[in-house]
Amino acid sequence: MSTPLKYAVFGSGSWATAIVKMLCENQQEVGWYMRSVYIKEHLLKEKHNPSYLSSVEFHLEQLKLSNDINEMAAYADVLIFVIPSAFMHSELEKLTHTIKDKIIVSAVKGIIPETGKLVGEHFHDVYKVPFENIGVIAGPCHAEEVALERLSYLTISCADQEKAQNIANALSSDYIKTKISDDVIGIEYAVMLKNIYAIAAGIAHGLGYGDNFQSVLMSNAIREMKRFMKKMHKMKRNINNSAYLGDLLVTGYSVFSRNRMFGNMIGKGYTVKSAQMEMNMIAEGYYATKSAHLLNQKNKKKTQLPIINAVYEILYEGKDAKKVFKKLTDKLN
Repeated sequence: MSTPLKYAVFGSGSWATAIVKMLCENQQEVGWYMRSVYIKEHLLKEKHNPSYLSSVEFHLEQLKLSNDINEMAAYADVLIFVIPSAFMHSELEKLTHTIKDKIIVSAVKGIIPETGKLVGEHFHDVYKVPFENIGVIAGPCHAEEVALERLSYLTISCADQEKAQNIANALSSDYIKTKISDDVIGIEYAVMLKNIYAIAAGIAHGLGYGDNFQSVLMSNAIREMKRFMKKMHKMKRNINNSAYLGDLLVTGYSVFSRNRMFGNMIGKGYTVKSAQMEMNMIAEGYYATKSAHLLNQKNKKKTQLPIINAVYEILYEGKDAKKVFKKLTDKLN
């Protein structure tokens, strides 16, 4: 790692745009793959993403833009994937360039629906990327606050701590503080689960529950997350660290949280389909809810997940949110 690593970001949403902005603070050139020809052409002409974080203006000489996923995979040493989990499989099917020697970083907040695997597991099993070359980026960090250059914190997790530190250094700036971790799998699960709990918080708000209930809901959510992660990947971790509890809190409470917004609409009576149509961003927690439910169902001894189960019943079984949450209130403490 004596020569500078080349970085490329895959995706064109708000979080992808924020990560490109962070990298541009330190890198002479940043690769950026996007499926949309329109977004690429708009960036080249107007210097900003027309769809997300449009207030962020880029210096074009720092960007290497491409609509060809293989060109970008060949260009960079570190490939940061920020494509919504629901579309990851179809996008990766376009890959013909080998990536087994690349450093793969997931900023995807969910499980690959087609395989039921964590993003890191998917890259290891399908693309033969060694686990020591797989990393994860976690918050608490909203893209909108990165755009405003408000102080934010990131945790970069990788089994190879030197690689984790290199990625952390590439993302650090006056307004981005970073730390590293070796809990790759645990943080991947935490990033997925916090979106489900944010939907629950949104549903509660939409139903008219107040701050008192929200605090109890979040308190129970972090304990539920701990039980789930212990069952799926047992290791020593402090669940109160910012990558777990901090990310959960900002996703559950912030006005920038698309998952909370989605849940709020459900609580107010929107159908799942109508809520999805009204939002111009993807609520990853919708897909994560089904993945988490199925993962728990596969266990011989199921973990008690009352909040996840409640959200699943509302989103996938069409049960009445008011009745489901009335039952949930008796299970929390």
